[in-house]
Parts: sequence; structure tokens; C-alpha cells
Amino acid sequence: MIHVPEELAASQAKYNGAAGRAFVAALPALTETFLDRWDLRVTGEPMHGVASLVLPVRQADAHAVLKLQILDEESEGEPAALRVWNGDGSVRLLDHDPETGTMLLERAGPPTAPPTHLSTHPDPREAVRVLAELLATLTSPQAPPGLRTLSSVATRMLADTPGAAARLPAADAALLTTCAAAVREVLPEPGDRLLHWDLHYDNILAAERTPWLSIDPKPLAGDPGFDLLPALTDLWNPDPSETLWRFDLLTERLDLDRSRARAWTLGRVLQNGLWDVEDGEPALDRNQVSIARTLLSRTP
Repeated sequence: MIHVPEELAASQAKYNGAAGRAFVAALPALTETFLDRWDLRVTGEPMHGVASLVLPVRQADAHAVLKLQILDEESEGEPAALRVWNGDGSVRLLDHDPETGTMLLERAGPPTAPPTHLSTHPDPREAVRVLAELLATLTSPQAPPGLRTLSSVATRMLADTPGAAARLPAADAALLTTCAAAVREVLPEPGDRLLHWDLHYDNILAAERTPWLSIDPKPLAGDPGFDLLPALTDLWNPDPSETLWRFDLLTERLDLDRSRARAWTLGRVLQNGLWDVEDGEPALDRNQVSIARTLLSRTP
């Protein structure tokens, strides 16, 4: 019987309520179903993020990971994106059950060692360069048909902004409104590239067939500028010059218009701020406030 980590159970209850608790309760039986269906043997301890259970497994002579997660608007596009990338910058999709969203994935690193995340790199600037190279690769293809779109996400964000701003202190409300205005300017051309949406340093693993591979996309069809913020917030450095250095490196490597990239980065600050307000936070995240103000203080 598979043990579900308590942290995963808690996050599912927090973010998905009754549906999350039902998912956790069903996980042991669901896991056994796919271990049998795909002839897998568990080879290590369960791993997890906020939303998924990941098991190191072996299928015949090949090592892989079994990923189980709730099928929702964020996860449903993952198999389609992985098929487009086909291992170029990301782990490969080996098998997939459309009904449950369960996936069998390539194991990035050695089968007998725990994963090594890019967040542990001793040189933060080199980590940013690695992320930038991967992001350039991942966002180069056109998004496949049927993927959720940045246009629909941004339209919903703009509709939610006035209510959220009313619940914030004046300075944060003004910043949230400024971010919304920036998004409104670029929304008529939302883009059609395949976005990872969640490429932070813990979603990049050291690999065997190539130095680094990405995992855990939450795909969107849109402008690559919407993918930059995690590279600015993770491995946080409060020096505004570091924010600008990272932003300039990312926009140069991805060949982005800096003004549009700034607008969509402010859009991610807006998205995170709306979520914080929804979760009952009394103010915006101070690191993201710093990033937004730094970007707004300079003409792109």
C-alpha cells in the first residue's frame, strides 16, 4: 500500500477542498491500478509537490517516474505539451491515461540517486542562464490546438482586479491596478507560443542524457513574456540591479520585445496578487512588489 505524504494531503485539502480530500483517499488504489496496468515496480520513496504524487518506478529494464494528479485546467494540457517538446528541454512522456491524467514519465537523473534541482546550483547567475536556455527552447514551438490560452486567463484576471484591489492597502491596490493596465495594453496580441508557465529552479532537474531537463509544466498558449517571473522571484536577490540583469538576460535570450515582456511579467505579478487576495492575504508579496516597481522604474 502506497503511503500518501501528509504534506500532499494538507495541500490538496487546502487548495481543492472536498475534491482534494477525495483524490488523496483514492491515491493508494489508483496507484496500484497503474502499477499493474503498466507493469511497474516501485523503486524508491514517494515524492510530491503541492498537487501531485510522484513515484520512482521501473518498467522492465527502464527507470521512470509515475505521476498522479488531479485532472484540472492546469494539468490537463501537460501531456500535449510534453508530446510537442518530445524530450527537447523537458522529460519525455512515456505513457498517459487521459481519464485520470496519470502519466508515466522519463526519469531525468540516475535511478539510484535523489533528484538534483537547479535551485541547488552554487552559482545563482549560472542557474539563471540555464533556465533562460531551457525557456528559449520550450517556448519556441507553437502551442498545440486545444490548450488553454493566455488571452482567456488575462481576461479573467482583469475582471477580478477591481474587487481584489478594494481589499488591499492603497499602495498595493495602486500597484495591482498598474499591473492590470499594462496587461490591458498587450492583451490584443496575447501570443501563440507554447508556455511552460511554472519554470522555476526546482522544476529543472539535472539529467543524464542532457545536463538539465524541465518538469511539471502547466501549459498555456501565449506570449513567452508571461513565463519570466519565476526566474526573477526564485533564488531571490533584493538588489534591483540583479532583477534588471536577470530580466535583460531572459529577454535577450528569448529574443523578446522588452516592453511587451515587462507588461506580461507585470501580468504574472497581477495573477499572483489576485491569488493571494483570494487566499486571504492582507497585502501583496513584498518580493514581487519590489520586482514590479523595479521594472516600472526603468524605461524598457
